[in-house]
Amino acid sequence: MHARITGTGSYLPPTALSNNDLVARGVDTSDEWIVERTGIRSRHIADDGQQASDLALAASLKAIEAAGIPAEKIDLIILATSTPDYVFPSTACLLQAKLGVSGAAAFDVQAVCSGFVYALTVAEKFIRSGSHRCALVVGAEVFSRILDWNDRGTCVLFGDGAGAVVLEASSEPGILASALHADGSHHGILEVPGNICGGKVVGQPFVKMDGPAVFKFAVKVLAEVAQEVLDQAGMEAAAINWLIPHQANIRIIQSTAKKLGLPMDKVITTVDRHGNTSAASIPLALDSAVRSGRVRREEILMLEGVGGGFTWGAVLLKF
Repeated sequence: MHARITGTGSYLPPTALSNNDLVARGVDTSDEWIVERTGIRSRHIADDGQQASDLALAASLKAIEAAGIPAEKIDLIILATSTPDYVFPSTACLLQAKLGVSGAAAFDVQAVCSGFVYALTVAEKFIRSGSHRCALVVGAEVFSRILDWNDRGTCVLFGDGAGAVVLEASSEPGILASALHADGSHHGILEVPGNICGGKVVGQPFVKMDGPAVFKFAVKVLAEVAQEVLDQAGMEAAAINWLIPHQANIRIIQSTAKKLGLPMDKVITTVDRHGNTSAASIPLALDSAVRSGRVRREEILMLEGVGGGFTWGAVLLKF
């Protein structure tokens, strides 16, 4: 029994915010400064009435349509998010209700920017075990809700969006290898150190980041985990048709590709158009590449991400 992606989907809120729009809002930065350091030119911001489950629904419907299945066939929903609708119930359960289906297992995964890789890996284990046959795996974020718009070191980086895949049991190989890791001792370089207690915000409810430390850590672990899954599969980096990394920063993406010996024309990049959408960034980039015709069936893809926690992981798959 194998697990293979049969459909992809994504959604970006209609409101786009360019770098120049940020400057007009009073952020102390410039288009040139942001592009040079991050590669980001624009990001999408959810409307006031939009929640993570709404973005997830739009992406999921596209993935379900692409897979050519009825929503009732889904027997597992795993949704990766750091910006859930509520404390509880899970955003996965809210998505399930909006899809109009019931009975399937549904739960959230919280691994920040590694969330989709974590969720996809967990779903594959369920399918390989034989307990489930059709999983909806989603990454959805409304990071704009946890940004300090006076902090140019963070507010220029993030955006909102959602991406989804349908993962089905198959007799043909799909996911070839995967690896997940975490090291909580590094939590202080990227975190939202706040919570709700007694109806009040305790601590800081905004993203806090040590940019240079994150960059150094990310490049190191992404290269290591990519090699780990290649070794698991008994493959060389040259076999990869497309590297689809977490879309955080073009410099991190370039450095990771260089360590793997891959040219940038084998790397899918969408960070310029939607910024860092955390758990949504990898499925967003995947869906964009599939729908544009760049990624095709039977090609070998490497998905990898790193996020606050710190968490990191990679999935090697045949699409």
